[in-house]
Amino acid sequence: MKYCRFQFENQIHYGSVESRDGEPWIMDLIAAPKEDLAFRLEHECASSASFDFEPMPMSAAGLLAPVTPSKIVCIGRNYRDHVKELGHELPAEPLFFLKPPSSLLKPGGVVCMPAISARVDYEGELALVIGRRVRHLKPEDWRSALRGLTLANDVTARDLQNKDGQWTRAKGFDTFCPVGPLVSDELDLEAGLTIETRVNGELRQHGSTLDFIFAVPQLLAHITAAFTLEPGDLVLTGTPAGVGPLQPGDRVEIGIPGLGVLTNTFQPDEA
Repeated sequence: MKYCRFQFENQIHYGSVESRDGEPWIMDLIAAPKEDLAFRLEHECASSASFDFEPMPMSAAGLLAPVTPSKIVCIGRNYRDHVKELGHELPAEPLFFLKPPSSLLKPGGVVCMPAISARVDYEGELALVIGRRVRHLKPEDWRSALRGLTLANDVTARDLQNKDGQWTRAKGFDTFCPVGPLVSDELDLEAGLTIETRVNGELRQHGSTLDFIFAVPQLLAHITAAFTLEPGDLVLTGTPAGVGPLQPGDRVEIGIPGLGVLTNTFQPDEA
């Protein structure tokens, strides 16, 4: 199944997504994942929560980030070419860090470029959506932990990353984790997925998940050996080569066939 999260008539909904004439359509409303407590509380109290829903193109919906994670776990340096372009050594084991949930941004949203950073980079990535509570996961059981796949942009203040020596600030600004537009459990991850990132229409990144240094079973086993993953949590799996700086007004599009295209623009933070 494919699904998205969207706002319609001043309410938040989840909807199943199917292709119609080559375009994704929201076909019907579905129940929210259990972890979306705000959704459930609101709809339990709202007398108008149920209504007749007519299918609509996803492009006409007010899309929101399709997940409400308790945490966002990111994998660094998981493509050899990306490691080389940054001048680092290949990691001996998966390197991971956290982004705060406050960094989440909806598809089509504006990424705020902080004034204290002179270089903000895009990093197109495949993201895993966790489907159940899991700790000490065995690599062979990795499929049972996943609800589906989605797209993410691990936006990075590169100069601050290099300055700080650790990555929390550089990766954690508000709006620095665009996610979406949908979640799907219909793709064959083992066959390899092609990810591409375009900036203002120009191809900047092209990679395959077959080029991971550490495959998904290893990643999930390594992460859950340290802490528990909860339903709805996100795992960003790393970015291929081709990262680079952005300018105000730039438009970034990240796509994987079957997952649609995650599009966001970048503007200075005026706060």
